[in-house]
Amino acid sequence: MRGCMQGYKAVYYINMPVVNYNNNIRTSQRPGISLKESQEFYKTWAADYDKDTADSNYNGPRATAHRVLNLFEGKTDVRILDVAAGTGMSGEALHKAGFRSMDALEPSEDMLVLAKEKNVYGRLIKDFLGTNRLDIVDGEYDATVMVGGMVEGHVGCDCLEELIRVVKPGGFVVITMREVNLRKIPEYRKLEPRMAALQNEGCWEQVSRDVFPNYCEGEEGIIFVYRVC
Repeated sequence: MRGCMQGYKAVYYINMPVVNYNNNIRTSQRPGISLKESQEFYKTWAADYDKDTADSNYNGPRATAHRVLNLFEGKTDVRILDVAAGTGMSGEALHKAGFRSMDALEPSEDMLVLAKEKNVYGRLIKDFLGTNRLDIVDGEYDATVMVGGMVEGHVGCDCLEELIRVVKPGGFVVITMREVNLRKIPEYRKLEPRMAALQNEGCWEQVSRDVFPNYCEGEEGIIFVYRVC
């Protein structure tokens, strides 16, 4: 907020998109919110989601796209599933990086409609990610990518096996999220122990665990990369 004196009056200017984003984040990710409640909220936020998010300096999609490009050593003729795709911001970032064969998985119909308009996806799959088996065959993709899906009341730690199942051996699972959520949200305190357990079971192996600055609103992000066995 900044003030400007005009005569004896102080006129204040507020960056409304950032205020809207913060208010909507507090509502859609409030402690204890259910998956059903969070998805219902996107019916009211979908139309303004991209505008509000852009003004929050959301760098998760771009940072992830750069990491995926490095993983494939610049090779872009690979198949990617964008998980919890939302309005397609991560798909756009991957498309700008050169990837052309991408599908989207997203439970919110309102968000998926907007993702379709970006014209970067092939198949659009409306479904939740969890313990349920998706309508996807084993080893369909070279990589699954999820950016921002691990927040309160959204994707849980029980999704990892399904992320692994749809990736071919030697392919990658990439998960990007706010680093603070690993400590702040009880569900994600279980995330790294579960990742380690799946590695011990021979399901995948860790490639990298990178913390990076300015994920969103100046907070740090973290990118997990695992190679499927």
